[in-house]
Amino acid sequence: MTEDGTGLMAFWATIDEDYLNRFREWHNCEHMPERVSIPGFQVGRRYIECGDPATYLMTYQTRDSAVLGSQPYLEALNAPSDWTRESLPHFNNPVRNIYTRLAANGETNYVAAPYVYALRFNADADGLAEAAASLAGDEQLGQVALYRVDEAISGIQTSERKIYGGGPGEQRWLLFVEATLAGAADGSALAGRLASLAADWQDVFQGLFAIDYVLAKP
Repeated sequence: MTEDGTGLMAFWATIDEDYLNRFREWHNCEHMPERVSIPGFQVGRRYIECGDPATYLMTYQTRDSAVLGSQPYLEALNAPSDWTRESLPHFNNPVRNIYTRLAANGETNYVAAPYVYALRFNADADGLAEAAASLAGDEQLGQVALYRVDEAISGIQTSERKIYGGGPGEQRWLLFVEATLAGAADGSALAGRLASLAADWQDVFQGLFAIDYVLAKP
C-alpha cells in the first residue's frame, strides 16, 4: 500500500480509437513511470469508463496538492518527450484538475479499487463532507473521498497543456466512491443515493470507471 496522500491530479479524456493501443503503450511504458518517479508522487492509476472503452480517467496521488505545483513536476510538464508530443494530440475533450482531499470515509485494501464512481459538481460547501460520509459503510464499497479543486495550481499553463488544448473543468468538487463490484455503483441502491445527493448540485458530471493500470512508487 502507498502512503495516504491528500493531493490528486485527475485527467479525463477520450482517446482517438485508432490510437488506443499506442496510447496505452506510451502511458504504461514511459509516461506513468516518469510521473511516479517525481518526488512526492505516490501512485498512478488509469481507469476506463464502463461502456466507453475510448474514455479514460487518469489519476496521480501525491503527498499533497503542492507537489503538483512543484518545480520537478513543472519541469516535466514543460519538457514533454517526443512520444508525449505524439500522444497528446489524440486526446479529445480533455479535463484536468488538481485537487486536495478534504474528507475520506471507509477503508480499502486495494492499491487500486476495481471500480471507482467519479462525480464532479458544483455546490455550496456546507454539508458536503457529511453527504460523502453518508455513502460509506456498504461492504461492497471502499473509500469514499471528497476533493476540492486547487484553482491556483490547476490553472498553471504548461507546454503539455498547450499541446492537448484542455484545461480545468468548471466543477469545483469531486466525489470518488470506490467499489469492489460494478453493480455496487451502477444501477443499484448506491446509484440512487448518489442521484439523490446530486439533485441539489449543479454542473454534475458522473461516470463509472474500471481500473486498467496502476503503478505505485516502490
